[in-house]
Amino acid sequence: MTESPSNSRFCSVGPVTIGEGQPLAIIAGPCTLESLELGLEVGRHCKAVCEAAGLPFIFKASFDKANRSSINSKRGIGIEQGLEHFAAIKQELGVPTTTDIHSPEQAEAIASVVDLIQIPAFLCRQTDLVVASAEACKAHGRGLNIKKGQFLSPGEMGGPVRKATEAGCENLMLTERGTFFGYHRLVNDFIGIADMMELDCSAFSKLGSPPVCFDVTHSTQLPGSGEQTGGRPDRALQLAKAATAIGVHSLFVECHPNPKKAWSDGATQLGFEGFERVISECANIH
Repeated sequence: MTESPSNSRFCSVGPVTIGEGQPLAIIAGPCTLESLELGLEVGRHCKAVCEAAGLPFIFKASFDKANRSSINSKRGIGIEQGLEHFAAIKQELGVPTTTDIHSPEQAEAIASVVDLIQIPAFLCRQTDLVVASAEACKAHGRGLNIKKGQFLSPGEMGGPVRKATEAGCENLMLTERGTFFGYHRLVNDFIGIADMMELDCSAFSKLGSPPVCFDVTHSTQLPGSGEQTGGRPDRALQLAKAATAIGVHSLFVECHPNPKKAWSDGATQLGFEGFERVISECANIH
């Protein structure tokens, strides 16, 4: 693996520490928290696979999918029921949790329950959302995960990081999920990912270089390819192995017992066997 810069910082997510020299952290779960039963089923499976590989696990799911290809697509169970389910999953499985938010008003309530707030890629430049999330994370001792916009270069992520740190949160990380150049494809630039791992934020904070996560399954999306986003999940393993080999600190993998019946991202989520293979092979590389 390539070496991360010596000024790398860490992101604490409950008992999990993400960063240079730490075990490869796995953020995984269903795209949408369709029900408590599904969350527990996927969470148990992902936890067992990660424990067998000796890797820390953070449960992820969305209570609302605000960015959908069609107005008729299912959105999710909503924030109130979502918070109840996240609390139950955290207690039942004994693992930290994360979810994405879409408006500043959601930040305080989410930070009171989940361990890591995720800023969606399309919203990473929304100042009010980033600031509200940073303030809520600071107040509750949570972590903040800012996903790189599909329209930004790695170096431009210094902007969202600066907003978050100036709002008081330095417990943060960044996530790469591909860059969109049109034509229904996302491109993963591994030189750019390495550059983002060396992003120097020392000019405006004590943060140094935030840890970087690689979003395996969203990177296989084929955006705008119809009523529902298409995908190439058959390439998830290759992307995950490449990202692990260059030294990313975490992998993000969406997993579902029956992806074709999933409420969202059915074309990119991995089944249980696919998830097991990704984690096993990446653990060996790491």
